[in-house]
Amino acid sequence: MSGHTRPTPVQEKDGDEAVGRLARLDACAVSDALDKLGLPGATLGPTALAAPRRITGRAVTVDLVEDRPGITVSGRHLGTAAVDASGPGDVIVVAHHGRTRVAGWGGVLSTGAKRNGVEGVIVHGACRDVDEARALDLPLYATTAVPITARGRVRERAWNVPVDIAGFPVSPGDLVIADASGVVFIPAGQADEVLATAEAIAAKERAMIERVRAGHAMADVMSADYDTMLDR
Repeated sequence: MSGHTRPTPVQEKDGDEAVGRLARLDACAVSDALDKLGLPGATLGPTALAAPRRITGRAVTVDLVEDRPGITVSGRHLGTAAVDASGPGDVIVVAHHGRTRVAGWGGVLSTGAKRNGVEGVIVHGACRDVDEARALDLPLYATTAVPITARGRVRERAWNVPVDIAGFPVSPGDLVIADASGVVFIPAGQADEVLATAEAIAAKERAMIERVRAGHAMADVMSADYDTMLDR
């Protein structure tokens, strides 16, 4: 449950071709690629609350549960193991299961994530200490912000395990991209196919934009290409 067999953050970032390719795309192109391939992945809920810039990387997961008698928990403060094990190239993904009445991430954790060079944090649910994340310039995506503490309310079940994010399964090492349009996940085993498809879609959109800039009528540009871009 708490084992960590992934490479060190620096080793993982160096030579990670898939993350490099993902960084040249945006969330919409990746979402379109998943649509074209008949795959899920675009997540409804989390939006940028701090340092709203595009982030890409590999998922390091945290799973949270309600704090009640009889539950099995990790015994440490939520998110700490994930922060300690993460660094450049990593995106911490917190499965807070859509809870919006209590925070599943806070300022001390943000400070640790920033110190370690984490690319950003995604919380499916509420977070707090958003001003601190903004001061740190740490990209923080969450469903909403609340000041209410996790103490006595939610606990960490486990980290670096498969989790559910808004109905979508996310495993450690899956690819993550988040920008102003939303958050999208790519299963690690399908990364090559999804990235290649997204790259082709992005190239078509760039060609369309060039036609617009060259003075072509919008009806001609959009009717000729846009509606059929995702045909299988």
